[in-house]
This record gives sequence, C-alpha cells and structure tokens, in this order.
Amino acid sequence: MPAHLDPRLLRAFVTVAEELHFTRAAVRLHLAQQALSRDVRRLERELGAELFVRTTRQVSLTPDGERLLPYARRVLRAQDDLLAAFDQARPLLVDLNSPGLATPRRVLHLARELAPEHELMARYESGLTGAAGELLAGRLDASFGRFAGLDPALRAGLDHQPVRYEPMAVVLPEDHRLAGRARVPLAELAGETVYAGAGNARTPEWTGLARLLFEGRGIEIAPPAPLAVGEEEFQRVMARTRHPVLAVVGFPAMPSTVSRPLVDPVPLSPVSLVWRRGLTHPAFDALRRAAARLAAEEGWLRRPAGTWVPAGDDVLMRSRDRNDSTRRPHTTSACATFDA
Repeated sequence: MPAHLDPRLLRAFVTVAEELHFTRAAVRLHLAQQALSRDVRRLERELGAELFVRTTRQVSLTPDGERLLPYARRVLRAQDDLLAAFDQARPLLVDLNSPGLATPRRVLHLARELAPEHELMARYESGLTGAAGELLAGRLDASFGRFAGLDPALRAGLDHQPVRYEPMAVVLPEDHRLAGRARVPLAELAGETVYAGAGNARTPEWTGLARLLFEGRGIEIAPPAPLAVGEEEFQRVMARTRHPVLAVVGFPAMPSTVSRPLVDPVPLSPVSLVWRRGLTHPAFDALRRAAARLAAEEGWLRRPAGTWVPAGDDVLMRSRDRNDSTRRPHTTSACATFDA
C-alpha cells in the first residue's frame, strides 16, 4: 500500500465508476482516453487491486472497486471543501465584455440572487479573446462570448457552457438610407462597409463571425479604427467614420443612431459562459445554474427557422449543451417566441 495517493488518480477512478464508460469519463475530465486509462492502471498498481472489469462491451466495478468508491468520494469532497475554503474570501470575477450587453448582465444578476452569501464582481474586458489570457492567468474567473472563435491554443485551457444564440443587429447613423426600415435584410447591406472590430486584439472572435456572415453577400468589413476605450470614445469614433456597426439586438443606443435587427436570414451570435479548466470557487456553481436557468426558461438555445449560425459554432454549441444537460440541475423549460 502506498504512503500517499495522488487525488488526481482518485478523481479519474471516481469519474469512470460513475460513467462506467472510459470515453465519457475522459470527456468529463478533459483528458485523452489513453491518459485516463493510464491513470486508472497506475492507481490499480499502487493499490495492488483490480478496480474494474473491462470487456469490449462494458465496464463494471470489481468488489475492490466497490469498496474503494465511498472512500475516494470522501477524499475528493474534502479536497474540494479545502480549496473552496481558501477561495471563500475573494470575489468571483466575471467579465461581462461591455457594460451594456444584456445577456451576461442578466446571468450575473441571477447568480447573485442564487448565491447572496458570495460576492460576484463584474469586469469589462471588451472581448472574449482579451479575457481569455486573464482567465488562463487566474486573474479572471469567467467570461462570455463566442467560444469557437478563440484560437485553439487558448481553448485548450478553457471550458464553456452554451448560454444563448443571440440575434444580431446593425447600428446605423439616423440619416442612413436604411434607418427608416424596421428590420434590415442582409441583402440590403450589399455594398456597405460595416464596422466589426477589425484590428481590435481583444475581439477577433467577433470580427471572425462578421467575416463568415458577410462572405458572399457583398458586405465589406471596415478597416481598423482607433481603439476606443469606453462608451463615449466609441461613440465619438463611430460618429466620425459613419460606418454601420455590427452588434446584437439590445446593444446600447448611441446618440444620432438607430439599431435595427438583421433578417433574411436572422444571424445569431453564439454566446457561451467560459472559464479556465479546474476552476473552483463557491459562487461558480451559482453562475452556471443561472446561465442554465435563463437559457431554459427563455429558450435561448433554441434555433428558430430562418436563422444563421456558422456550422462549426453550431456543432460546438449543440454537442457541449448535450454533454452539460446530463449534469445540470433540472430546470423547467418555458416556451419562448422569437421576435427579431
């Protein structure tokens, strides 16, 4: 019997014991299946006991595995409690991108209601790429945005939970030829040059989404503008360039502009809650529950007919949402109508 056991090996064992399937367990732990199998075999060697019966069709616990399981769970609970106790004093730092975005703000407000004993503090990093470095460095706990638009090297250290397919809009100068339309068909933007954050190192995931949306539609992405920090500076720069601005429905109004939903098709911006892998904080579960509840109650993850999402984003959102659904607290879904 070894003098010490690595809790990581116990976590691998418990996850396989709960799933009784190495592939599903590897997905939960964000490990390659080969690495997970290696950890389980190492634990078996250190204990001198076979913990699983493995066949080509199924995995089951041996009597020694059954005996170990409650002890392993107690050890892991104690470890989680210890880590949470040391995190208790600091706030959960949640990036909302920009002060006026409704979706992240609503999730944060509900999380505060669900965990009133904890402090959840808002931060504003402007874009998910800008926030990703802070997440990985541990200076930020969670953010929101288009997970598929991140560089794969950044995604490797992060995890996400789909929150919403958010309808997109265009912000126009009030004297623009399309300002009188209640909704703007994408085809009507042909020949326009639209600002979508090009050149902003904090928001390339948004520019990439715009590039996919505009492709083949005769819409140009505006060249980089001076990086404007703060609402007032952004409004000043946009007033000078007079380019339409790609945004989401509900984007804060700017003086002398109008916001119009885009249609035919309705483009959707995929929004996820994003965090660094291995994050532990007593308020983090409340944040995830708040996102899941709002998504379920308001139909945020349903895609109506006549909408557009990049295929790669849609696959990532749907596959992750299916994986999460088996582990989220049960929420009652209410029917929501879609009105662009």
